[in-house]
Amino acid sequence: MQPDQRDASYLWDMLEAVRQILDFTRGVTFADYSQSPMLYLAVERAIQIVGEAANRVSPQFQLAHSEIPWRKIVAQRNVLVHEYGDVDPALIWDLIREHLPRLADQLEDLVPPPPQDP
Repeated sequence: MQPDQRDASYLWDMLEAVRQILDFTRGVTFADYSQSPMLYLAVERAIQIVGEAANRVSPQFQLAHSEIPWRKIVAQRNVLVHEYGDVDPALIWDLIREHLPRLADQLEDLVPPPPQDP
């Protein structure tokens, strides 16, 4: 199933935020990450964007692409927004290292190419 224009926009938002996280943390150790408030706040904000965009992708598209863990992505956003005091930096680091590279690959397969300028 190809995304409609709205879904494509949300998928692009997700992909760009994931790419930013991976760029922000390239060459960074967990110690560096956990000791840099600017870095972990930037990462957490980008994860929130991923979750908010995922929540806005149509149910039909989500159902057609069940390989994406939509509910987990949205749940992570909700934890960051509503339970921010309970966020474990080690779990976020695991998400960055173990799950986001795969999500980036999955999203790249789903996102249509940008429109060409005439």
